[in-house]
Amino acid sequence: MPVLIVVEDDGWRRVQALDALAERAVGAALAHADHSADKLEVSLLFTGDDEAARLNREWRNKSYVPNVLSFPAAPSAASPEGGAKPLGDVILAAGVVRREAAEQGKTFDAHTAHLVVHGTLHLLGYDHMNQSDASAMEAAETAILRDLGYPDPYQQ
Repeated sequence: MPVLIVVEDDGWRRVQALDALAERAVGAALAHADHSADKLEVSLLFTGDDEAARLNREWRNKSYVPNVLSFPAAPSAASPEGGAKPLGDVILAAGVVRREAAEQGKTFDAHTAHLVVHGTLHLLGYDHMNQSDASAMEAAETAILRDLGYPDPYQQ
């Protein structure tokens, strides 16, 4: 499973083995959704708050710093011959994720894993715009994180 990882912000150095954590989280989300991980490619950008705010403003016309952004690839995105099909991009903002983890009594690693799973599920079509969809997405996140050895992200 190709996971392309770019780390732009030094705040991400606090996450132990970030690349391995991210690859496991993406792989678990894909497996949970019954997608063949070796045929899909996910790009992860671990950036700072300023860049996440800029992307949110530019692409979503929203003026705040998000913890995570997901941008699904266009349905017509082609796979290189013999290569993985692009699923999309997930962007995480170091400062927001770190602050939320502290406020919620979670480790930075656990909250990062949760948001990578959350962002990947968005790429797969999960959403939380209504209560039914939100419940399904939260149940999927909880199950995936439990399988990865993390506590339920919705229990404090």
